[in-house]
Amino acid sequence: MSTGAHDVSIVAVDTGGTFTDVVGVVDGVLRVLKVPSTPDDPAVAVLDGIRRLRTRPRPETPGHGPAAEASAPVQAPEERYILVHGSTVATNALLERAGARVGLVTNAGFEDVIEIGRQNRPQLYALVGARLPPLVAPGDRHGIAGRLGPDGGEEAPLDADELAALPERLAGVDAVAVCLLHSYADPSHEDRVAAALEVLGLPLSISARLLPEYREYERMSTTVVNAYVAPLMNEYLGRLEAESGAERVRIMGSAGGALPVRLARRESVQTVLSGPAGGVVGALDVAARAGHPDIISFDMGGTSTDVSLCPGEPLPTREFTIAGMPVAVPVIDIHTVGAGGGSKAWIDAGGALRVGPRSAGADPGPICYGLGGTDVTVTDAHVWLGRLPPDAFLGGAGVLDRDAIEPALRDLADRIGTSPDGAAEGILAVADTAMEGALRVISVERGHDPADFTLVPFGGAAGLHAAGLAERLGVARLLVPPDPGVLSAYGMLVTPVRKDVSRSVLLPGSEADPRRLDGIFQELERQAVDAMREEGQDPAALTLQRWVDARYAGQSYELRVPADGWRGAFHAVHEQRYGFARPEAGLELVTLRVRATASALRPPAVRLDAADGPAPVRGDLELVYRGERIAAPRVDRAALRAGHALEGPAVVTEYSATLWLPPGWRLEVLGTGALRLDRS
Repeated sequence: MSTGAHDVSIVAVDTGGTFTDVVGVVDGVLRVLKVPSTPDDPAVAVLDGIRRLRTRPRPETPGHGPAAEASAPVQAPEERYILVHGSTVATNALLERAGARVGLVTNAGFEDVIEIGRQNRPQLYALVGARLPPLVAPGDRHGIAGRLGPDGGEEAPLDADELAALPERLAGVDAVAVCLLHSYADPSHEDRVAAALEVLGLPLSISARLLPEYREYERMSTTVVNAYVAPLMNEYLGRLEAESGAERVRIMGSAGGALPVRLARRESVQTVLSGPAGGVVGALDVAARAGHPDIISFDMGGTSTDVSLCPGEPLPTREFTIAGMPVAVPVIDIHTVGAGGGSKAWIDAGGALRVGPRSAGADPGPICYGLGGTDVTVTDAHVWLGRLPPDAFLGGAGVLDRDAIEPALRDLADRIGTSPDGAAEGILAVADTAMEGALRVISVERGHDPADFTLVPFGGAAGLHAAGLAERLGVARLLVPPDPGVLSAYGMLVTPVRKDVSRSVLLPGSEADPRRLDGIFQELERQAVDAMREEGQDPAALTLQRWVDARYAGQSYELRVPADGWRGAFHAVHEQRYGFARPEAGLELVTLRVRATASALRPPAVRLDAADGPAPVRGDLELVYRGERIAAPRVDRAALRAGHALEGPAVVTEYSATLWLPPGWRLEVLGTGALRLDRS
């Protein structure tokens, strides 16, 4: 029997600090929805968003835009679907230090490696630096006898009596991390420890299974982080599996691929950059469709801004730290600053205006939301200055309260000796400075000229800042995706299922025999294919890639290059990255990597009809720009067609975001639905 609902073959959900974004393919049409996040229980917003998208009535006309509420309760459809989710549970647990009590098992004498770490000084000029305490308390670190050498040879055996006593020693912990010396060379010792601990029935994080790579501190830290978030992720993902009604659940991974939910529950550390990674993938997809493969992604949401430089593809890195803990799993190279639409303005001890990193979040949100917010935010500043029309919020679903902003904004202005308009523009300037710094970190500071890239702004607030930031950076072109406020969820929709496996080998280049390497690569490929087969992927349809981490002998850092012709590729990449190469120097092969990738979903391509006249203008807005009041036409994006053009100043409103086109900029609507902005 028909329920009146529609078959949604796949749904992607991105949980943010202010809104939870839902994107689904409904009857062959891409549909989007934003619902308020529920920070105390993120699953509530996720499940509500899925239900509302899947039970909405049939739209009268296809296209992008909000999924309307059903006029009456509608029973959820019986059709099965796939859920892809970008989770912030692991990230928030680490940032808030709200994870599990972890027990650590390591070699006797190495219990404090997790606290000693590296000799890096967190505050370079402080006589006594301060850093966050480790995630494992001293009393929960347990050393055991037994030791392997760097080649995997046993130098001292494990003690059977000690293994039998381990469960009792670990009583009271919520999860266990096992990290023994050189287990990447031979996992047998860790396997025996794991077998002894299975009686506990707790989540076990085994370093040789999670990260079979050398560097003991980073491997131990990654394993501990995984154990720290595992119980929370197990509970959260288990609930989604049980209550979402999805036939299959996948989780967005930090490296830019979707993970089977079973893998995400076992290796939760792979999800610490889940949401931002989806945004990068989505930005690349939209830019490629428009013919602009080299991009800088600029994701400004409610609580933070994430930026990434992508010369045709995401750049991977393993130099990633969260909450003071290094995480050595591959992640997309993303830089984050605490500047978002909900970031609060405040005055520091020196009397200077500051913005962020504290955020109003979803509850109570900015003052203009009318939910009890008392601190002026970046969003409030935009509303006050007229760049964000009060009736543009979520396509008119709610009306923002501009008048409520005035008392707090005037108080802030009085404290810094300016007018409310001056204070509001000052808030935006401070936020822009923080975001400009982030964009320079991933471009100029790494040897790239921003002018060689197209800036892709997305997230609910990015369009209000993008053109101004582009001017500061010397970027001449922007590309604004369709539905920019939900692009991270869209990126999850088009993300392929992926599995990465690796193994450290630490071989001098002279001993890197191709036949020996091929044997190791084949074993890694079998591991990756078996994992993908468990997810239901056809092994014959997988794409396999081989990579190596290599370095010059004596170096302490590596570069990742394709395995085919890795010697020449390494010299070329080293020269590009560091300005020199030494072909005569000896090379060292450090780690071998394999990636198995399934084909990605291709949502229906958007092709706009050609414009048959000038862009329709809804009316004029009065707004403040650089201290002056000016008039700017307001245009609804839904009314724009391919070939329409606008000259700044103008404001373009849509369901998920608002775009500010300053004077000196020109907008053109592309047939793909994207907006291309060029400096006049």
